Amino acid sequence: MTGGYFFGYGSLVNKGTHGFDEAHPARLKGWRRMWRKTDLREAAYLTVVPDANSEIDGLIAEVPHGDWAALDERERAYVRVDAAHQITHPLAAVPKIVVYAIEDGQHGPPDHQSPVLLSYIDVVVQGYLQIFGEDGVARFFGTTGGWEAPIINDRATPVYPRHQPLSPKEQALVDDMLDSVGATRRSLETISPWRE
Repeated sequence: MTGGYFFGYGSLVNKGTHGFDEAHPARLKGWRRMWRKTDLREAAYLTVVPDANSEIDGLIAEVPHGDWAALDERERAYVRVDAAHQITHPLAAVPKIVVYAIEDGQHGPPDHQSPVLLSYIDVVVQGYLQIFGEDGVARFFGTTGGWEAPIINDRATPVYPRHQPLSPKEQALVDDMLDSVGATRRSLETISPWRE
């Protein structure tokens, strides 16, 4: 019997950030990604919010041995929401799939005290590129709200704890996509001290 699955829609799409070997592309209906801040973390990060007209790409993966403790710790600013009925996936049957989301009323728009880290965006985009290709990266940007958030360029000295090295081509893709949505970037030195 399976221990259940989760649907990842941000950094969990990048297989370099976790050890969930059996991960499969999937789609989640009725939710949209948003950049949000909470009191639980210094930097803003992705969550999903209900949106009946939206469908987003991501990965589902089984939680080995049903041990949710490590994943709950990684996703400590979120709660688990049952979403099996909203997910299209290639598996014959899955008894349980959850999506991690910040609770209603517990998040707000990013600001200069809680900006988005470029090193986090890099990880997410790299994952979408590897799994869904450049079209998937474009869909990621198109189905994510909050690009007016301040973005801190920490690429040279990444603050995000699960940062991954990007090739020059991957970096250029991230930068081009950020330009296409009108996102602005500031240097890391504009906010100090800073840690995730």
